[in-house]
Amino acid sequence: MTMNMTPRLLAATLCISVSPAAFAQDRLETIIVTSVGPDRSADELIGSANSLDRGEIIETLSASLGDTLDRQPGVSSSFFGAGASRPILRGLGAERVLVLTNGIGVIDVSAASPDHQVAADGIDAQRIEILRGPAALAYGGQAIGGVVNVIDGLIVESLPDEALSADAFGANNSVNEGGEMAGRATFVRGPFVFSLSASQRDFDEYEIPGFSESARLRAQEAAENPGAPQEDEARGFVDNSFVETQSLSTGLTWVGDAAFLGVALRQQTSTYGLPGHAHPDEVGGEVERPFIDLEQTRVDLRGGTDLSGDILTELIATLSVATYEHIEFEAPGEPGTLFESDGVEGRIELGHTFAGFEGAAGLQYFDKQIAAFGDEAFITPTDTTGLGVFLYETRDWESGAGIEGGLRFEAVELDNLIAGKADFDLISGSFGLHKHWQSGWFIGGQIGYTERAPNESELFADGPHLATDQYEIGDSDLSKERALNLEASVRWRSDNLRLGANLFVTDFSDFVSLSPVQAEIDDLPVFQFGQQGAQFAGGEIYGEYQLENGPLGAVWSFDASVDFVEAEFDGGGYVPFIPPVTLNAGTRAQWGAWKLGADISIAADQSNTGAGQLATDGYTLVNLRAAFDLTQISIGHDGSEAFLEARNVTDEEVRYSTSVLKDVIPAPGAGIRFGIRLSY
Repeated sequence: MTMNMTPRLLAATLCISVSPAAFAQDRLETIIVTSVGPDRSADELIGSANSLDRGEIIETLSASLGDTLDRQPGVSSSFFGAGASRPILRGLGAERVLVLTNGIGVIDVSAASPDHQVAADGIDAQRIEILRGPAALAYGGQAIGGVVNVIDGLIVESLPDEALSADAFGANNSVNEGGEMAGRATFVRGPFVFSLSASQRDFDEYEIPGFSESARLRAQEAAENPGAPQEDEARGFVDNSFVETQSLSTGLTWVGDAAFLGVALRQQTSTYGLPGHAHPDEVGGEVERPFIDLEQTRVDLRGGTDLSGDILTELIATLSVATYEHIEFEAPGEPGTLFESDGVEGRIELGHTFAGFEGAAGLQYFDKQIAAFGDEAFITPTDTTGLGVFLYETRDWESGAGIEGGLRFEAVELDNLIAGKADFDLISGSFGLHKHWQSGWFIGGQIGYTERAPNESELFADGPHLATDQYEIGDSDLSKERALNLEASVRWRSDNLRLGANLFVTDFSDFVSLSPVQAEIDDLPVFQFGQQGAQFAGGEIYGEYQLENGPLGAVWSFDASVDFVEAEFDGGGYVPFIPPVTLNAGTRAQWGAWKLGADISIAADQSNTGAGQLATDGYTLVNLRAAFDLTQISIGHDGSEAFLEARNVTDEEVRYSTSVLKDVIPAPGAGIRFGIRLSY
């Protein structure tokens, strides 16, 4: 394997090796609730874990989940315009990254296609956690890449300190002439806690620095049609990239001395354009501005009790029921394809201690139906059910040594209306060792084995998929996907500094991928799902630092990370849509009420592409931020601020190698975002 690193990225990487990065002391003890078993901080886990609180979410907020998390170590975005993106972890996305809402799956169709929006949004989230490693495998084979858990806080586990609290923010964005707002209020009366949350987003088409199509694609088209008159090419903005979202949620929780029980109801709607996809009509013209209109209604029940026993410590149970549908319109008033998904998922975890070990045993069940009807119904109705049992254990000794590991057994059945049933018996397991030293050092290693059942698209797809300009064909004879993962972690921390690195190798057997076939159906190239071995290798190097009394009398903080991953098929060739080597770095300074910050992302060229793909140029993205702490003038509580941001300051053309639209549309150009957050 080879790593391509541009000179500017190499220089920046060398700089951060001697320029430590920002880390506020309170984040050193961040508890990762997504992890099963006893509460543990991110620094106690062998696998990589990180968390964004409400303030950090607002600062990085974009119109979709993947774009909001794009700067986190090891995370990239599947970017499908402003309206849809899923997080990609270490080069793995869609069906290999499990997106949760409050610990339960999102129950949508976002893994079926990159143009499908994930039914989880940071705009009204209290916290977002990202988890990889042994603890993530307790969630099943779909967590091979990792887990992203969006926590909305509508059901609480303990009584808030205040009888009434509220948080609201609003912002305006010049790059798309759009506004966004969200608000939450929590009321406490006796043992009952009532929560109400609402959000809205209205973005127009976003601006870009140049042509919508990449220079490579325009050159290829000119070479394929020499002498042909050049078409008028879109530039300056991305047509049909509008986004509108709304959500309304409420929760009611009873909190006792050693137990809680709550229910939450959430409804969200979204309408967003599908840029780069004008569909041909019956007479050979073009139907402009296809878009998706979606709605999901979700009910969550969650309860728990502190057992306080010598062996059994706590019991937590969660049940979620959701109804989802979206309609893909060719044009206003002309529905083309309907996607429906109904599902129920439940999970029970029983915490325990025994012979010095702490852990959790659990049971998980899900039943999800997905169906598509209309012109682009490439997936026929399928019912997927699964039942899994898991066990996760950890133990630490006074010497600083520790072990952790887990097992999960799962039975999955996919029942397709036309092709019939496909059954899979799956096993996943992991084991890890680590050692803490009082000097601040941590070294850990883990081995994990995971099995994943192919999803509905991989098994049963058969139809035109215009989001990717392909005719997709599944294979109902696919076997389960198997992965063996080795990971090593090394960290060092002091009171205000943390440095670390995670390195991994994942060897896939029967890796499921979509490959071109030398055929066309309905003027679309045919792609078929198949299996072969593949290897992924890479890691994250990161650092965070805080200087209490720095230059100019300010409190300074710095953060930086370098992500790298390469993926190749055993039979030769590169796995498509892999992120390039990327540096993310930032600095913050605070003088009294004023806060200033700057972030930079430097991505290398990506020339290790999949079959038939063009290379992707690297980019340098610079963001600036200024904020005023409103509590300094007696407005609001902690977190209240007025802020002004300049995003993509240099108006760089940014194309993500992880996006199927990378040569058709770039990311937004330069823009100003200003807003206010109030917390009471």
